[in-house]
Amino acid sequence: MLSLFLAVLLAVLNSAPSAQPIFAEDGALDPRAEGVWYSREKGWILQIDESGVTRWQDTPEGCYASPAPDESTPMMGQVEYRLFRPASEGDGIRLNYLPGDASAYFARLDSLPVQCGAEDLSSETAVFDVFTAVMAQHYSFFDARGVNWDALVAQARPHVHDGMGEAALWDVLAGLLEPLGDSHTKMVGLVNGEPRRAQAGLGTTLPMIRSGMGEGAWLNSLVDQLFNEVLDPGAELIADRVIVGEITPESGQLIGYIQIFTMGGFTNEHTPGSIAWSQAELAALADMLDDALTRFADHQAVIVDLSNNRGGYDAVTRAIAARFTDEAFLGYRVSVPGVPEADEDYPITPHDGVRYTGPVYLMTSDVTVSGGEITTLMMRTRPHVIQVGGTTRGAFSTPLAKPLPNGWYLELSNEVFEDSEGHVYEGRGIPPVLAFDIYPEDAPVAGHRAAIERVVGLIEAG
Repeated sequence: MLSLFLAVLLAVLNSAPSAQPIFAEDGALDPRAEGVWYSREKGWILQIDESGVTRWQDTPEGCYASPAPDESTPMMGQVEYRLFRPASEGDGIRLNYLPGDASAYFARLDSLPVQCGAEDLSSETAVFDVFTAVMAQHYSFFDARGVNWDALVAQARPHVHDGMGEAALWDVLAGLLEPLGDSHTKMVGLVNGEPRRAQAGLGTTLPMIRSGMGEGAWLNSLVDQLFNEVLDPGAELIADRVIVGEITPESGQLIGYIQIFTMGGFTNEHTPGSIAWSQAELAALADMLDDALTRFADHQAVIVDLSNNRGGYDAVTRAIAARFTDEAFLGYRVSVPGVPEADEDYPITPHDGVRYTGPVYLMTSDVTVSGGEITTLMMRTRPHVIQVGGTTRGAFSTPLAKPLPNGWYLELSNEVFEDSEGHVYEGRGIPPVLAFDIYPEDAPVAGHRAAIERVVGLIEAG
């Protein structure tokens, strides 16, 4: 039944119109994209005309233009939609940042609503009201994370008044985010001219490392250990993001090893977030995987180490999954509660080139997050893949960027990721088949080597 579903889905996708640039290389606007568009999934209103794209934040407390970016603005607040296609749902369009990205449905409006820009929302009480209303409207995991948002807001409201100052307001809003324990829901901004960041839910390993030896020293020690004590001569560190090498166990039958630290960052040739950048990233990944999997073709197994993966570009995750399958499968589904037009399925078809479908051992930990978890979500469903190590962090959603009226940026989790069987791991993480600690507190470097040696033993034992 699933194979029939995939066949139908792939046929529909292949027949769908491809996304087109909103603006041509010479700056000309495609007239089909011109207009005022509204997304209830995002709470955004876009004005698209010859002058560019103006983004408005439509909230229960009012409608305001996105503040101009500054040095504290996250990447999600600096990029704008580049591609569109006519939507199959009503008089609307679907917009993409990059080829292969998730698309968002926008319905056409006759004009910009009169309330947009009609009032000043920059006071402390107004910012508090916008912040709490946006979270209530768009955040999808209060129940999953055991948080009574209305009760928290009621407790915080008496502490907010106009004139209280930026620092005091920041502390109140940051305190509301803390109980969520969601590393994909955070706030960044300038407080009295100084960059600030409020983010919780980083698991146990990273806080332990940051309060101890420091993250830079830890990562350098892990890399040095791999090259000096674990991998055979000839291992490579590629773009400071990927390590490819081999391990010769007692049997003499080689084992391939790939560690991926981020799902992207493989090239610095283009501006991050541009179409040229996305194409270059996927091309660089393809070259790396072609070389590695050709090298591993006759090896008895491959270890894919995502135990220190910090996420990245979703198209990279799907490109990786396509290298470890001989059959099409449903990678994952994405939905937004109450917004059926946001539902999207992501089928994976085998890469038309070098692949590896022998035994694969996928290493994860509580550092594994976002794109690393999406890759795990897909690969662990393959019969030849075994997930080992620790439970992942449990933060999947692409953060929804919601700038506040005073210029601070709230990013929140609104997307629900499901595996092919409908399981949702947000807030709890993906558990391994075989659990063991990869970064123990008393040996956060040597523990990684011991974990790899344990996996090698499993491979050798068959």
